[in-house]
Amino acid sequence: MYKNSNIEICSKEAIHNQSVADVKAIFPETNDLEKLAEFYKGFADLTRIRILSALSIKEMCVCDLSNLLGMSISAISHQLKTLRYKELVKFRRQGKEVFYSLEDDHVINVLSQGLSHIKGKSND
Repeated sequence: MYKNSNIEICSKEAIHNQSVADVKAIFPETNDLEKLAEFYKGFADLTRIRILSALSIKEMCVCDLSNLLGMSISAISHQLKTLRYKELVKFRRQGKEVFYSLEDDHVINVLSQGLSHIKGKSND
């Protein structure tokens, strides 16, 4: 291998047919990968990550999230709309109040795994 523009590449072109076949046999469909990329976009904003982190601890209303994060209710509502669209959070009404929580445990797992990865990298 040699370096070209700080990217490691092979020094010769060689296709390893068995490797390609092994991966191709279980490679996800493009449609599923597009959905996955869209899913991860929901995590691609600091405010949304902060909201998701708070909701991983306890369900909260917009006013409580606003107070916790030191942001306007409008800003929190805007991000919650995106998180609902991405199916990362859900809500329930209790009288005049609306409480938000994570859609399911998968969201907690993604957050936990991401934090674990980041913390592991910072210890290197």
